[in-house]
Order: sequence, then C-alpha cells, then structure tokens
Amino acid sequence: MSKPSKSPYSITWINAVAEVPKAEWDALAQPLKTPFFEWDWLHNLESSGSATGRAGWLPHHLVVWREGQLAAIAPLYLKGHSRGEFVFDNQWADLAYQLGIEYYPKLLGMSPFTPAEGYRFLIAPTEDELELTRFMIQEIDQFCLENKISGCNFLYVDPEWKTVMEQQGFTAWLHHSYIWQNQGFNTFDEYLKGFNANQRRNIKRERKAVAKAGLHLKIVTGDEIPKSLFSLMYDFYADTCDKFGWWGSKYLTRKFFEQLHHDYRHRVIFAAAYSEQDPREPVGMSFCLTKGDRLYGRYWGSHQEIDCLHFDACYYSPIEWGIQHGIQSFDPGAGGRHKKRRGFPALPNYSLHRFYDQRLAQILRGYIDKINAMEQQEIDYINQDLPFRNVEENSEDQPVEP
Repeated sequence: MSKPSKSPYSITWINAVAEVPKAEWDALAQPLKTPFFEWDWLHNLESSGSATGRAGWLPHHLVVWREGQLAAIAPLYLKGHSRGEFVFDNQWADLAYQLGIEYYPKLLGMSPFTPAEGYRFLIAPTEDELELTRFMIQEIDQFCLENKISGCNFLYVDPEWKTVMEQQGFTAWLHHSYIWQNQGFNTFDEYLKGFNANQRRNIKRERKAVAKAGLHLKIVTGDEIPKSLFSLMYDFYADTCDKFGWWGSKYLTRKFFEQLHHDYRHRVIFAAAYSEQDPREPVGMSFCLTKGDRLYGRYWGSHQEIDCLHFDACYYSPIEWGIQHGIQSFDPGAGGRHKKRRGFPALPNYSLHRFYDQRLAQILRGYIDKINAMEQQEIDYINQDLPFRNVEENSEDQPVEP
C-alpha cells in the first residue's frame, strides 16, 4: 500500500521482501557488516514458511522511494508473541496486562530468530541519513498509533545507529552477548596461549576426546558444500531443538535450509564431523555464516552423544578456520555461559524501545537506568571469571594427560 507524501519521498508498506527487486534491496543491504538483512536471507525466511504471519512474524517492511528510486528500507515484523527474539520482554508484557494495555501486536525490527548485532535502517548512500531516519520514524509512529500497536522495538542494533536513535527519543536497553575477538592470532596455538594453563589443557583434552571417538572435523564452505548437507542440517537442528522441549526454539523449516544451497551457500560454513567407519555422511555438524571479517554461529546437532563434539564443532573448529581466514569477530549465538570458558567474553548489545501508551513509556524511562546498571554488573561479573592467563604466567604448556 502506497500513499502520497508532502516530502520528496513516497512510502510503501510491504508484506514480503519479494516485492522489492533483489538487486535494489541488496544495493542497500550489502554494505552492512551483517549478512542477516540481505535479500536472500530474509526472503528464504519468508518463502520457506519460517517467518510468516501464521508463525507470529508477519512481515511488514517500510520501504521509501524517491522519484521511483529505492531510498530506504526498514525490515519490520508485526509480532503476536515474543518468541524467537532472544530479548526477553515478558516483564513488560506482564506489566502491560496489569495496566489493561494490549501489549500485542507490537512492531519489531530485527532479522527473525537471529540474535546478532547489526540492525539499522537500510539507507541509500546518496540520501541524507538523519533526515530520512526522522522521516521513517514519523511514518512508523503514525502507523503504530493508527493501528493501536503497543510499541516499536529494534533488537540487536548497530552501535552507531543506537546513538542516532536515542537522539530521536528511543530508549536503549542493555543486554549481553558472548563474542570471540581475534587478538592478532596467526594460529590456533596462539589462541590457546591466551588461556591459563589449566584451561589450555582442558581445550586440548576436549579436542582429543573427539579424535579418540574416531571423528575428524572438516570445514566445508560455499560451492564445495554438497546439497545434501543442507537438508541434513535441518535434521540436526530439529533434533537439537526437540531435546529442549518447549524451550527448543524450533522456528525454521526444512525448506529454509534447503533453499540456502541455491542462493546463499556463498555465506555458509559447515563444521562437519565424519566418522572413520562411515566417511560418507557427518554424524554431527554446526552451521555458521560469514561476511567480511565476521563469523556467526547459528545451529548445531549430532546423531549421537559424543563427548566434547559440541565444543569442537561450534567453537574450536570455527575459530581455527576463522584465524586462517582473517576473521576478527565470532558471535557463536545466543546463551550459554560455557562460552566464556572457550574465550568468549560478555560484550554489550542493545535494543531500542518506544511505547505508545504513556503509562508504559513513563515506567520504562523511570526504571531503565537501574535495569541497565544491573545488566552492566552482570557483564562485569561474567568477565571477572574468564580463564585467561596472567601476564606473569609461564606461557609454556604443561604436558597433556593421555
């Protein structure tokens, strides 16, 4: 649906990424550091039945045109629940219920099911970014007010964009992710030397346990990935989700994984564990994406319970590959304090929020500083217990026990 505007811009609200030509969308998305707002990724989520209105993720993207040319996009979804976001706003939903406010639907900006930093409006470099950002916010505000939407929320936002949006009246809520950063490592052994002696031995034991089980890890990327591995990755993903019951977060369909082979395999990395007894098909596998100097862990699974395979497939083998290929930052995915034991400290990320009911808005503004201070304390606490060696510690490894 388009509507005229007094500004040089015209607005379209669309219910599918496919309504914008791929080349035009990607001209705005490709310059971003994150891969998760490129046309193929979002289109696969929608066309596979993963991110749809039936699933509680109704695509409702804001598209801005100037004289027939694409000027900007805000990837947005109308949400009927809070699942798949990994920013847990249940307390705000409960508070709204107590106040008699309809919390759902809400308007959400993020890449569905993807807790990775980088959300921002996609704006053509020829445009005045601040002017167009203000214009888009006005359109979003008007849409939400006209349609009785409780709030607009942007999750895992780009840090620079956070500053811009705070100046436009959005409230920042602090969270944390576990992120590995390349400290100038040239080899996996150099990465290991950053740990204290005890943790170095633990990591070596964990990798050795996988080898003792008769497995070897192989990284396959891009065109070298067999088509069959994409469907197999769905099996691993679904099995892992099922193990956690309701908390398993099984949102993606088999079709989503299978479609990635056709149009997105250039960004895909599989760390596949092959058995010496049957080298034809992996017994376990992790699924990562890469863009530029960044690596993102997404899903994993295994047909068997194999000691330490998860750590090798999801952390050590991707880190080893990343060091070899110039990766500077590795986000392994949501949750799990066990990540800090593998060299992933807690780093801040932010969501941005605007409530349209003044009661909720006032409470948010009144308490957010205290909430953020508590989260910062949590980050500091986590990072006080990282297993890195002291400067004065002898960097020579002690012998690894057999």
